Amino acid sequence: MKIQDIQAIQLLLATPKKIAIIPHRGPDGDAMGSTLGLYHFLLKNNHHPTVIAPNDFPDFLAWIPGSETVKIFEKDTENCTKILEEAEIIFTLDFNAFHRTGEMEHTLAKLTAPFIMIDHHQKPDDYAAYMYSDTAFGSTCEMVYNFISFLDKKQDLDKTIGTCLYTGILTDSGSFRFPGTTGNTHRIIAELIDLGVENTQIPVMLFDNSSYSRLQLLGRALQNLKVFEENKTSYTTLVQTELDAFHYVKGDTEGIVNYGLSIKGIDFTAIFIENKDENIIKISFRSQGGFDVNQFARDHFNGGGHSNAAGGRSELSMEETVKKFEDLVTKLKI
Repeated sequence: MKIQDIQAIQLLLATPKKIAIIPHRGPDGDAMGSTLGLYHFLLKNNHHPTVIAPNDFPDFLAWIPGSETVKIFEKDTENCTKILEEAEIIFTLDFNAFHRTGEMEHTLAKLTAPFIMIDHHQKPDDYAAYMYSDTAFGSTCEMVYNFISFLDKKQDLDKTIGTCLYTGILTDSGSFRFPGTTGNTHRIIAELIDLGVENTQIPVMLFDNSSYSRLQLLGRALQNLKVFEENKTSYTTLVQTELDAFHYVKGDTEGIVNYGLSIKGIDFTAIFIENKDENIIKISFRSQGGFDVNQFARDHFNGGGHSNAAGGRSELSMEETVKKFEDLVTKLKI
């Protein structure tokens, strides 16, 4: 981050401010961990922060410290809009384009307060007065740790802030398996553990608290898994009737896509999930090695993300979407 930007932000934060902190729509562990980590840091420095999520977050993230304070824009639009309009600073974390906030996009575009972006995705839009944007990082939570360090406030890090940041680093690194995980990532993790972060309990809260119906849904997704060995590719599908049959709730499909990469010889995988309410197919892509799923998602499925983890969408039927994917895969060199 530029020295002059850090100095300008230090000046902005020198006196108490009303501050809004925003994650992307469909917030995941990194989005919630980074926003709540920053929330607790700003609270500790006598500011008046509010986290406003575009829509609700999964139940398995509801234990993160401060999650009970999060405002949900689509549930309380009038009040959230008022908070945004009164904010003196607006942080946007773990996204870099307003359209990633869904219905909040038009509200954000009208605001006059300075925006501060902290994000690790590619091709950021030019809306922020101050940008800390770097695709080299595996998580936005790691960047928030650095951001606090840039402000010469590392002494403010504590167990609560550390728990939030640990959560996002753990989830967005694929439990430290993804390429963005560096030696410095582990050094940060070590510091957080030294602050008292319960590193043995957080994975349990995140990954080992499934409902019976969620495990059944996982079983169905694995039954639907298809493999193209010659193309080093796999994919699975879940249609609306299957989601309904297993009492799907938000977050139940989190992580299922990764099972496709656990197959020997597979370097590219996808999951296609039908959403009848929005009349779309939601897609998650994962890869290992050099295949760039961000570019694949951008080129073919109105999406994007990271080189090894990206999302997309299709307005075709499930059958047509899968057929399009299969046709593309046969032409790929992975």
